[in-house]
Amino acid sequence: MKSIFQTLLYKPLLQALIFLTGIFAGSFGLAIIVLTFLIRAILIPLSLPAMQSAQKMKELKPHLDELKRRFAQDKKRLQVEQLNLYKQHGINPAAGCLPTLVQFAVLIALYQVFMAFMGKGAVDSLSVNMKFLWMDLAKPDPWYLLPILAGLSQLILSQMLMTGKEHHQAKDLKPTVKLEEKSQGGQKTEESTQEMAEAIQQQMLYVMPVMTALIALRLPSGLAVYWVATTVFSIIQQYFVSGPGGLAIIAQRIKGGRKNG
Repeated sequence: MKSIFQTLLYKPLLQALIFLTGIFAGSFGLAIIVLTFLIRAILIPLSLPAMQSAQKMKELKPHLDELKRRFAQDKKRLQVEQLNLYKQHGINPAAGCLPTLVQFAVLIALYQVFMAFMGKGAVDSLSVNMKFLWMDLAKPDPWYLLPILAGLSQLILSQMLMTGKEHHQAKDLKPTVKLEEKSQGGQKTEESTQEMAEAIQQQMLYVMPVMTALIALRLPSGLAVYWVATTVFSIIQQYFVSGPGGLAIIAQRIKGGRKNG
């Protein structure tokens, strides 16, 4: 397994990074950015169908919620009806697994490649310039600008992944849960539990950017540059698949606040 990993991922990525670093006169930072965009472009045939499937899942959410309401007491029937709904709309719920696994494997290989560069300062007799903008790519960003950028880009992507309806539900969820628990008992308690789980998932969209920034504080800047570059690519790709998503709601609120002000 290790030899397969080395042959299919590590060595090709290492040679590609060596080649790009040479093209950019030893600039490791530019080589990382270009390599990141090239890898993400190559993975589009895998990632795009998964993103389109996720978008369809969002559009089907009202229908899924209705099925959960109708068959709350019959879990087997609920699963059958959900699968039928997916089949009718040509959705594969597992479509996102393969791209995620591939990207995770690529990330591991890139980490090893980057560490090979940053640990030695030269690979295959190629001198590597670890200075990029204000950073030493082998060390964490001393000005914390890159971790902040990593967190902000992750926040933008998280907001794009949320629809306008999800923003509304996140705002109004807590009082709705209390009302259902008091007024309708058992079945509604189960529904409110599900809503609380969804609320936690939505809150994670805000927690992840903070975690991203904190992790990037300790990473060598070269890896943080990769992280920002791949997130920016995801933002661009997500925009062409589903538009601005939740960002449109935020923009409307900002405009409304300015008008009221």
